[in-house]
Amino acid sequence: MYIFLISILGLCLGSFINAFVFRLHEKSNKKYSKVNLSIVNGRSICPSCEHELGPLDLVPVIGWLLLGGKCRYCSKSISLQYPIIELLTALLFLFSFLYWPYDFGASGLVLLSLWYILLTGLISLALYDFKWLILPNKLVLSLTILWLISLIIINIGYHQYYMHLILCLISGFIIFGFFYSIFIISEGKWIGGGDVKIGFLLGLIVATPINSLLVIFIASLLGTFYSLPGMVVNKKKLSSHIPFGPFLILATILIFLFGSKLIAFYSHISI
Repeated sequence: MYIFLISILGLCLGSFINAFVFRLHEKSNKKYSKVNLSIVNGRSICPSCEHELGPLDLVPVIGWLLLGGKCRYCSKSISLQYPIIELLTALLFLFSFLYWPYDFGASGLVLLSLWYILLTGLISLALYDFKWLILPNKLVLSLTILWLISLIIINIGYHQYYMHLILCLISGFIIFGFFYSIFIISEGKWIGGGDVKIGFLLGLIVATPINSLLVIFIASLLGTFYSLPGMVVNKKKLSSHIPFGPFLILATILIFLFGSKLIAFYSHISI
């Protein structure tokens, strides 16, 4: 029952992410000046014909399938992005529940709820960066403040909780400092400023210096695997810009959920 409800929640929030990212970007571009793009009360529209979508059109995944991947009103194709993000969000929500690294006591459940909010924001950032090579400052700052406050609230009842917070801050400065150094050395040619800013947030999430180093390592591997096919067929060069934020975010999610298990596994095979 829990698995079903969490999957439905993930699908619904995946649909929200698609709408949120679209509206966040288009509000700054002012392309749809006659459409209410408010997250609170704006109606979802077709990006091609700007027709308001009906309830059946908005059902996650199923709506896309029933429409055959085309708008009901103008017959223009609807991007595969929509069902992919909805399914991906549902899967990440489900994995977070099944492999939750903390207990399910009161504090653990509160942290899980806060994690779902954070996870929704992280997926939004990853999608935005993947599409437009930008990590919006306001969203990065909002998520950083949210998680920092969450850490304080969750840990304040524990003995020497401040030590955990100090480790989180050190972890944040490790990723931030690493990418800031690269940004300065390359004069912004090797990495974007958004990756530097999000580094502190991701370090706070993974909570320990060793986990921060793992995030950098895994994200670099993922980014390399993503770039290699394009380099092989000469469509990309070493200097080509790639959206590195999604790889950093995916690496952070993996380390948050499985970091201790990865470290334990490595320690076991290295003995």
